[in-house]
Amino acid sequence: MTLEGEVAVVTGASQGLGAAIATALEEAGARVARTDLEGELELDVTDRASVERALAEIAGRLGDPTILVNNAGINRIDPSETLSEERWGEVLDVNLTGTFRCAQAAGKRMLAAGRGSIVNIASISAYVGMPGRAAYCASKAGVAGLTRVLAVEWAARGVRVNAVAPGYVRTPMIEGAIGEGLLSGEDLFGRTPLGRLASPAEIADVVVFLASPAARFVTGQTLVVDGGYLAYGAPGRASTIPAKSFL
Repeated sequence: MTLEGEVAVVTGASQGLGAAIATALEEAGARVARTDLEGELELDVTDRASVERALAEIAGRLGDPTILVNNAGINRIDPSETLSEERWGEVLDVNLTGTFRCAQAAGKRMLAAGRGSIVNIASISAYVGMPGRAAYCASKAGVAGLTRVLAVEWAARGVRVNAVAPGYVRTPMIEGAIGEGLLSGEDLFGRTPLGRLASPAEIADVVVFLASPAARFVTGQTLVVDGGYLAYGAPGRASTIPAKSFL
């Protein structure tokens, strides 16, 4: 999968999954603009002026973007009965409205050129209920819905829109949560049929695929990359189920 000649923009690219995605796009041959709240190229997804300014700067440096990866995201954990509208709004503004702002701004440039690929980062949280994460789950479900709408609106004009829904990924945030006892590594590994967390590179590889010509007939899809976490529905630990027929 080569991305030679492509110009990619990645939001939230300073660390973790965003940094891995940016690196994978570069290794595939794309010229990549790594954007975040701080750093060489500032882009605040909650501020339309910041989005437009960053895209204009990228166009001047590298050319108009042909790939956009909407990775920037935040979470706030509160019981739903006490979740404030302010904290709800913070999550929705970054995760969902921020995705829309960037997709709309970059999409206009792609539509004018007649080609482009947008990959939104959703989550398995779009499909399940996770206690204390009402805003996060709602925002990621919204990202999946937005992906479908943009895909069907823009397909005939040369712009594909897809999403990736990662499961649990070995990022500093997840490792820190396990270290602090907020998440149980043993439970996560046992609940996942492949028996481990994903590496950031494994998610990044799927993003590269969706952005590339290899996925040229794929649009409107949210591809789950979770080691079988959502597929598993039997009682007990997934990794202890014997690999044999029960018939």
